[in-house]
Amino acid sequence: MASYTPVLTKTVRSSGAVSAKRFIGYDGAQIGSAGAAAYGVSLFNADDGEALSVVVMGTAIVETGGAVSKGDKLTADANGKAIVATAGNVVNAIALEDASGAGQEIEVLLVPAITTVEAA
Repeated sequence: MASYTPVLTKTVRSSGAVSAKRFIGYDGAQIGSAGAAAYGVSLFNADDGEALSVVVMGTAIVETGGAVSKGDKLTADANGKAIVATAGNVVNAIALEDASGAGQEIEVLLVPAITTVEAA
């Protein structure tokens, strides 16, 4: 299992069911729209209305939605999993490890969700 170094973890009230190791929006919901801005990464599963710990600064473990290479800029897919960001996507993290496909857990460096990928 990958290790991680959270610098800042915040507790939020979950909005809807949340799975562990997924990108979470500023509203406390698991990201449900590909390329959306994330507040951070959930540490554990939570049901609607439960307290949820979210890593918002530092490194975190996130589940991948596809193949990822170390150094890739990452965004969220429609299930809150990490995928490689493309033009117009908000960058939520930088991959610190490789993943050969979906469903793997990797360490990522969280970045402020104000960066978008520019068209080539």
